[in-house]
Amino acid sequence: MQTSRRLWLIAFLAPSTILFAIFITYPILSALAYSLFAWEGIGRREFAGLANFVRLFSIFPYPRLLANAFAHNVIVFVLTMLIQNGLAVGLALLLARGPWGAKVYRVIFFLPVTLSLVIVGFLWALFLNPVFGVVNKGLALAGLGALARAWLGDPATALLSLILINAWRWLGFPTLVFLAGINAISEEYLEAARIDGAGEWEVIRRIIFPLLAPAVTIIVILTFIGSFNWFELPYVVSGVSGAPNRATDVLGLLFYRTAFGEVDTGLQDIGIGSAIAVLMFLVMVSVSTFGAVFLRRREVEY
Repeated sequence: MQTSRRLWLIAFLAPSTILFAIFITYPILSALAYSLFAWEGIGRREFAGLANFVRLFSIFPYPRLLANAFAHNVIVFVLTMLIQNGLAVGLALLLARGPWGAKVYRVIFFLPVTLSLVIVGFLWALFLNPVFGVVNKGLALAGLGALARAWLGDPATALLSLILINAWRWLGFPTLVFLAGINAISEEYLEAARIDGAGEWEVIRRIIFPLLAPAVTIIVILTFIGSFNWFELPYVVSGVSGAPNRATDVLGLLFYRTAFGEVDTGLQDIGIGSAIAVLMFLVMVSVSTFGAVFLRRREVEY
C-alpha cells in the first residue's frame, strides 16, 4: 500500500519537478556559472572568479546604476504595500459586510488581474500621453488643468505613475486574499467582542487585523518578490533604459540591458549581467526567507 502511494506521489510530482528544474533551477545555476567567467560579446573567455562582482560594486558606472535601480525596487515595494495593499484591506473590509452587488464588485476588482501586463502597460501609456491622453483631458474638463503634465516623461512622477498602474492591475488579488481571510474568522469572535462593548474600529483593530496575519504574510512576501522582479511594466511603458533619465530603472532592466545591450549602443557584458541576476536572486531568497520566518512567528504570537 505504501509503495503504491509512493509511486502515485512520484507520478504526480515528477512533471512539476522536471519543469521547475528546467525553467527555474537550471537558469539560476547557469547565471551563477556565467557570472564567474569573463565575456567578450557572447563569447565566454577565461575563468574570472568573483571579478565580475568586484567590477559591479567598484567600477564606474555600475555602482551608481546598481544603487539607483535597487533604491527604485525598494520604493516600488514600500509604495505598493501602502497604496495597493492598504486599499485592498479597505475594500476587503467593505466587501465582507456583504453590500448589494458584492459578487459583481469582486469580479470588477479582479478583472484587471486577468489582463496581459503588456496590454495594461501599452493602454496606460496612451492614457497618460501628455498630448491626447484621457488623464490630462479629464483633469482639464474637471477644471484641474494645472495638474496636467507629462506623467511618464517627468522624473518626479514617472516611477509613481508606474506604481499606480501596477496597483490598478493587481489590486483585485490582495483584495480577494484579505477577503478570504476575513471570511475565515469565526463570527463568534466578532459577536463576543461586540457584546463586550467594542465598537467597529475596535473589532477591526483587535480582532480582524491580528487574525489576518496569515493573509498578510502571503501578501507581503508575494509583494516583495513581485517588486524585485519588476520588468515587464517598466520595459513596456518606459523602455529598457528606465526613462526618463533612469527615473524608472529597476534591477530587472539593469540586468537586461547589461547582459544583452541597449538599443542605441548594443554593448553587452554577460558576466556583469549574470552577476546582477545572482545578486537579485540572493536578495529575494534571503529577504523572503527572513520575512516569512518573522511573519510566521507573529502569526503564532497572535
